[in-house]
Amino acid sequence: MTSQMKPLPNPAHDATTPEAGLVRGAREGNEAAVRELIRRLNPRLFRVARGIVSSDAEAEDVVQDAYLAAFAKLDSFRGEASFTTWITRITINGAKMERRRDRPYEAYDTVAEDNASHILTFPGQGGEPVEASIGRSQIRALAEKAVADLPPDLRVVFILRETEGLNTAETAKALHINPITVKTRLFRARRRLRTALEEQARGGFEAIFPFDGQRCVHMADRVVVALKDLGGL
Repeated sequence: MTSQMKPLPNPAHDATTPEAGLVRGAREGNEAAVRELIRRLNPRLFRVARGIVSSDAEAEDVVQDAYLAAFAKLDSFRGEASFTTWITRITINGAKMERRRDRPYEAYDTVAEDNASHILTFPGQGGEPVEASIGRSQIRALAEKAVADLPPDLRVVFILRETEGLNTAETAKALHINPITVKTRLFRARRRLRTALEEQARGGFEAIFPFDGQRCVHMADRVVVALKDLGGL
């Protein structure tokens, strides 16, 4: 990235700009391009980090560090994968480093996947309706706590597969594990979540660990300030 920042208003770097165009703009030191990339990536990166570390604050720190590392090393980004994939891997590695305590490796047995899709009840799959007194935000809070309480190895697989929509092969590649291990951990995560949630809610997980609004803006502000201090904008 060059040291001279271009003017912020730039119609070529907004919500309609393809990712490749934003990356080019970021390489040129364009603040609008950097902010738009951060806006788009915040939800995914925060969820991925939160799937590994134990608190929102730790996840925010991991995401901020991932942005700084990625933007500082844009010259090394060759486009062999998408920028989103590249920075997701940076985030995963950073989150793993943040977990300072080593945990014993838990061996996961291979399990049959025939009924895996029914191990957790999702909207439209039947069951008693959620009581009227429980609002959507309360349901999300229950879901977030249940996911947060999963062991980290199960939690990150669940978030990548169910929240971010990665397939088994993509998840395995991102985490450097065997696809069979991905399937097994997802199965076990769903089974644990069923125990925690089936009596309380019948909600999906697309809204858990949100990172938007002012939190998203503040992240962009912090990253931009840090990049300016480093001479990257």
